[in-house]
Amino acid sequence: MAKSAIGEHKYRKYMPYLLTAFFFIFLNNLMGLVPFFPGGANLTGNIAVTLVLALITFVIVTINGNKNYWGHIFAMPGVPAWVLFILTPVEILGMFLKPFVLMIRLFANITAGHIIALSFFSLIFVFGETNAGAGYGVAIGSLAFTIFMTMLELLVAFIQAYVFTFLSAMYIGAAVEEHH
Repeated sequence: MAKSAIGEHKYRKYMPYLLTAFFFIFLNNLMGLVPFFPGGANLTGNIAVTLVLALITFVIVTINGNKNYWGHIFAMPGVPAWVLFILTPVEILGMFLKPFVLMIRLFANITAGHIIALSFFSLIFVFGETNAGAGYGVAIGSLAFTIFMTMLELLVAFIQAYVFTFLSAMYIGAAVEEHH
């Protein structure tokens, strides 16, 4: 993934960060699925953790961006000067939106599965408050859906780690790409 996104000759420099980010996200997502795990929470379900990961990617892209990258942000080649007044602020805004999107995507997808599982468990108590039989009846369906969501969250744990790492590699690749 990194070789194709960053380039044949430059990808090795960024592999330590990309591998660290992937395994950090993946293992923390898996630990967040284990009930009563010491620490008790999923780190990537905390927006502060995803913010720090996104900021690290932003700093790497900003520091390692070459003159072609910065040239495309501040003065796109072949674009009339009057259009640059519109496109340059959009490109600068896009530069700051990329890490924001990384942060929100990871946080929202991990948190959503936990919220759905809690909602299914809450249905047991809501229906159980009205009638004990209804609570037991809903418990069977809620438990089945919760097990299904847990299996789905295993898949999401891998996919979100992959997507974060892939997008980070794409952003880094765009910053270090040489002009052809």
